[in-house]
Amino acid sequence: MVKVDYSEKLVTIPADVSVNIEGKIITATGPKGTVKKDFTAAPFKFEIVDNTVKISKNNLNKRELAILGTIASHIKNMFTGVTKGYTYKMKIVYAHFPIAVKVAGADKLQIENFGGERYPRIARILKGVTVRVEGDDLIITGADKEAVSQTAANIQQTCRIKDKDPRVFMDGIYVYQKLEGDEIFWKLI
Repeated sequence: MVKVDYSEKLVTIPADVSVNIEGKIITATGPKGTVKKDFTAAPFKFEIVDNTVKISKNNLNKRELAILGTIASHIKNMFTGVTKGYTYKMKIVYAHFPIAVKVAGADKLQIENFGGERYPRIARILKGVTVRVEGDDLIITGADKEAVSQTAANIQQTCRIKDKDPRVFMDGIYVYQKLEGDEIFWKLI
């Protein structure tokens, strides 16, 4: 197995972001909110050096070298989230039975009349994420990329149709656009 004596990654801290490192828990605060990540499972050293977050380790193997890059990307996503924010747009699609969607409290989304069902389906909204309904669109926003995308996945999974041909029965709620601030970084066709 390949061994590397020493490796480090430097992630630049933006001007309007404050970062706090307590052991292996990193907290980033910016104009769009606060994101806190726990990297205690990672065998790396985290420190702030000259307005950058330095992630380093001695004697890395191939797997740890890959994880080093992944953690650096997670920290960059934290900084992007607290400065620009993340937005996922979802489309409510139905053929016959009109789907009614409403936010029920801070942590639940209620989907009614899905496929003509009598009882509502409930999707979980993660902490730090806001969901609003605008016509046939759902707008999911937040500072934590993982929480925003997991909330979108929860909604899409809640509307999964079982035991029917998905080519024929296409009713559901689907992601069609992902934004970083005002900049589109993914869209469906």
